[in-house]
Amino acid sequence: LTAIFGTMRKIMVLNPKGGCGKTTLATNLASYFSTRGRKVALADFDPQGSSGDWLAQRPADRAPIYQVALDEAKEKLLIPLGMDHIVMDAPAATHGKELKRHVKKAQTLLIPVLPSPIDIRAAARFIEELLLVGRVARAETRIAVVANRVKEQTLIYQALQRFLASLDIPFIATLRDSQNYIRAAQRGIGIFEMPPTAVAVDLEQWQPLLRWVDNDRGTPARKH
Repeated sequence: LTAIFGTMRKIMVLNPKGGCGKTTLATNLASYFSTRGRKVALADFDPQGSSGDWLAQRPADRAPIYQVALDEAKEKLLIPLGMDHIVMDAPAATHGKELKRHVKKAQTLLIPVLPSPIDIRAAARFIEELLLVGRVARAETRIAVVANRVKEQTLIYQALQRFLASLDIPFIATLRDSQNYIRAAQRGIGIFEMPPTAVAVDLEQWQPLLRWVDNDRGTPARKH
């Protein structure tokens, strides 16, 4: 059944460069919502199907996360009824008309960026393109960036911080390069479902991101 969009929040994780951690961000966000008793669906648009593979590994005794199908002919998402959130893992190499089509599906966009010169340059070009997309330009879509797989106290991380702080959109969180994400992914769970003492640092780093995502009206789509 196709859900009727109302109070359901549609969140997309996107960056056209592969390997930037979109799936890690999308699956852990879905995990967070599920552990809070919210009904959440996960849509995997990436041809590699990493989010779908993660969902297939999810233990039956965990809070449910529903899978979203795509009606290719009609370009519609087939979402189970009654969802509170849908989290979408966008494909790599998304530009032009395809980027516009994906942006139309979401109310909130999260862009993970890695601390490397190549990723910083690619992100700069992508964000410049994204800010010209109609919904984003009209401030109808909330957008923010996340520094991902970070090793702090490095020169390249400092360069990434300066780049993200200079953008015309919010820089909301820094997530470290942690084996906890790999351990969670192997089990089809998120860090929010692991023993809190083992992931305390990671949980703390997620707090600004979660506050921003949960605050529908507090943070503008663009800085002013």
